[in-house]
Amino acid sequence: MTDPAEFPDGGAAAGGSGSAPGRGDGRYGRELFPPGDPHESERIDAAALVYDPVTTRRLRELGAGPGMRCLEVGAGTGTVARWLLEEAGVAEVVALDRDTRALAAWELPGLRVLTADVTDEDLDPGRFDLVHARFVLMHLPGRRRLLHRLAGLLRPGGVLVLGDTVELPDTLDRSSAYRRTMDAMWAALWATIGTDITEVPAYPRYLREEGLRDVGAEVVCPPLVPGGPAAHFWSDTWRRMRPELEATGLVDARVVDEARAYLDSPLLAEVGPGMALAWGRREG
Repeated sequence: MTDPAEFPDGGAAAGGSGSAPGRGDGRYGRELFPPGDPHESERIDAAALVYDPVTTRRLRELGAGPGMRCLEVGAGTGTVARWLLEEAGVAEVVALDRDTRALAAWELPGLRVLTADVTDEDLDPGRFDLVHARFVLMHLPGRRRLLHRLAGLLRPGGVLVLGDTVELPDTLDRSSAYRRTMDAMWAALWATIGTDITEVPAYPRYLREEGLRDVGAEVVCPPLVPGGPAAHFWSDTWRRMRPELEATGLVDARVVDEARAYLDSPLLAEVGPGMALAWGRREG
């Protein structure tokens, strides 16, 4: 297994290469997308409608079921944690997030809510048969080191499942309002909270380097249809990020408005951002 001291503390800027200057040191939920916003849970749930069927299908195929102890990293509004308990029938889910207010009202047998920061070096939530993190590592620095720590939380035979965003942009049309706004979003996320998706394709290799077996990966791009949940998620994300988008200098208010209107238009025709899932199993 690789020595964690050898891991770099971050990847390249989204859409770039090397160690680009200007990476933001803010945090998701603080500088951007504060959970106290009355519309934030709705935005997260729109993404859940898109990606939960993909995630739960994969977790089921990897053996999620009775008797398992699971860690849900970045639990959000808890849709995956709830599925694990109610549909897969696992014994326990530790739902970890920096802000767990969306989970406070839940009283599900087997649910343990843990308000904590996954980057906390002193955090030790125990050992698990399944560790799942979706749209978490991409927003954090030192993701290689974090992956090493998550792999270390597996019991023998346990599975680590990671999901983060990948993009398949139309490189023949870089001038549309949609493309310019999407590019501005990645630039703004990098500059504000350091989000980086360039390292996501390396996850299978990282899992193998951790000594995990049965490593696999898949990429799913859910349909981006006018007024659908994926379109709603991106439109609301751009609405919430409007000042940061315009601060990049890549777009102005008119371009953002045109891009958001396009997401509701019957002319919408794009391969939207997708999710790369990677998984591996601890020998046991």
